[in-house]
Amino acid sequence: MNIKSRLTMLFTMLVGSILALFCLSIYYFYDQYRENQFFNFLNERVQAIAQLVEASNHISKAEIAKIEKENNTVLLDEEITIYNAADSAIFNSGREKFRLSRQMLSEAKGGKEIRIKHAGKEVLITRHILQDHRKPWVVVATAKDRLGTSQLQRLREILVVGWLLALILVGVSGWQFANDAIKPVSDIIAQVNNISAGNLHEKVSVGREKDELALLAQTFNLMLSRLETAFLAQKTFVSHASHELRTPLALIMSEVEVTLMKERSSTYYQDALKGILGEVKEMNELVNRLLELARTEEQAFKGTFSKIRVDEVLWQAHDFVMQKNAGYKVHVLYGNIPEDENHLMRFGDESLLRTAFVNLMDNACKYSENHSVNVFLDIDKDVIKIAFKDTGVGIEAADLPYIFDTFYRSATTLNKAGYGIGLALTKRILSMQGATIEVESKMGVGSTFLLKFFPF
Repeated sequence: MNIKSRLTMLFTMLVGSILALFCLSIYYFYDQYRENQFFNFLNERVQAIAQLVEASNHISKAEIAKIEKENNTVLLDEEITIYNAADSAIFNSGREKFRLSRQMLSEAKGGKEIRIKHAGKEVLITRHILQDHRKPWVVVATAKDRLGTSQLQRLREILVVGWLLALILVGVSGWQFANDAIKPVSDIIAQVNNISAGNLHEKVSVGREKDELALLAQTFNLMLSRLETAFLAQKTFVSHASHELRTPLALIMSEVEVTLMKERSSTYYQDALKGILGEVKEMNELVNRLLELARTEEQAFKGTFSKIRVDEVLWQAHDFVMQKNAGYKVHVLYGNIPEDENHLMRFGDESLLRTAFVNLMDNACKYSENHSVNVFLDIDKDVIKIAFKDTGVGIEAADLPYIFDTFYRSATTLNKAGYGIGLALTKRILSMQGATIEVESKMGVGSTFLLKFFPF
C-alpha cells in the first residue's frame, strides 16, 4: 500500500470514528431525553388518575376508567394500578397487574420514584400523597412510548444514513488531501530521478516556502553539493595522480627504449637500471602517499582509534626524521606541561598521527636553508598546542588558502622534490582525530604551523 492510499485510509478511519462517536452521542442523549420526558408525562398521568380515585366518592371508578381511556392518546397499552396503605389494589385500568415486590413497595412509599423497563414497556412506580394526610398510596403505571420510540427509530436511520454519506465524502476528501500532501514528494522524486553524475549542479526545488518538505529538498540540495564537491575532488585527484605518474613512467620508457636500441656495456646497463630504480622508488613513494590519502578519505582508521600520548608520538616522529635524513635537525622544546600525564592523552591513531608529524618536520627542514625546525609543545587550558616553526623562504599570501589542497605546489617550492600531497594528508589526519591546523608565514622569515588538540 502506497503512502497516498495509507493516508486516505487513516484519514477516513479517523474522521469516520469521530463522526460515529458524535452520532452515537446524539442518539444516546436523545434517548435519555425521550425517556425522561416520557416518564415525566407518565407521572403527571398517574397523579391525575390517583386524584380522581381519591375523590371517587363523587365519581365512580367506571367513570374514572372511562376518563383514563379517553385521554390515552399518546400512550399505548397504558395500565395503571393503585395500591392503598394496606398494599391492596384499589384501582386497575388494565387487564394484568404488574407484580410488585415488597422492596419496591417499601421504596416507593419512602418517596423513591422507580423507573424500569418490563416486557418492552416503561414502568413507573411512585407514591401519591393523599390530601387528608393518610398513609400514601403506591401507583404503578406501565405504558409504551409509541411516539418517542418512532422518533428515536427515525433518528437512528437518519444518523446511520448520514454517517455513511459523510464517510464517502470524507474518503473522497481524504484522497484529494493525500494528493495535495504527496504532490511535493512526487515532484521531488521526479527531480531527483533526473539528476545524475553529469548534472549534480542542478538543485531540487519545492513550491512551498517553509515546511518539512522544503527542508527535505534543502537537505537533498546540501547532499548534492557535497556529492558534486566529492566528484570534482575525485576528478582532480585522478587528473593530478595521472599527471604525476605519467612523468616517471615516461622517463622509464624512454630509458628502456634508448638502452634497447643497441648493445651496451655492462656499466651502461647498470647505470640505466639505477636510473630506472630511482624512478620506481619515486613512483612507489607517490603511490604510497596516494593510498594513505585515499584511506584517510574513507576514514578506514576510525576503528583503530585508542588513547595515545601526543608527546610520545611526537618523539617517535622526531627519531624517524633524524634517522631518515642525517642532515636534518629537529629541536623539540617544552612549554607549560602539567605533571598529570592524562593532559597529554588524546583519542586517535598513533601511526597516522606520526605520519602527520613527520610530514610537518620533513617539510620544515626541506624548505629551510639550515635544514632545521623548532617544535614547541605546550598545554593551555587543556588544549595541546604544537607549533612547527622553520626559517625557510616562507609562503606567499596568495598561496596560503590552497596549501592544504591535494597536489597543490606554490611557485617557490617547484625546485624541491615533492608531490603536493603531504600537507593535504596531514590536514585530513588531524581532522579525523579532532585536531586543527593553522599556518602563519612571512616571505623571507619562515612559516609556523600550529596544531591544536582539544580535550575529549
